[in-house]
Amino acid sequence: MSKLTRDDVLKLARLSRLRLTDEEVVQFTEEFNDILGYIEQLDQVNTDGLMPTSQVTGLKNVTRPDVEREYQAQPSALLANAPATQDGMFKVKRVL
Repeated sequence: MSKLTRDDVLKLARLSRLRLTDEEVVQFTEEFNDILGYIEQLDQVNTDGLMPTSQVTGLKNVTRPDVEREYQAQPSALLANAPATQDGMFKVKRVL
């Protein structure tokens, strides 16, 4: 893997809309190169015959069954409290 240059870090900062000082550019260049070096080490690990891991806790999606519920309020009871109704619906002022 190639090393990141000062220009690469400045481009990343510009894309991230970050303003970096010269000291920060040097610091981030070193840190990014350390991270890339670690990734190179991981790339060299022999993973032949290993299954990809997507979940490590053993949990599975647990869903509850849908249950139809009867609610106490009936539409007619709710409409009875409205100041104005029309054709079984709330009547409100026109909104434009």
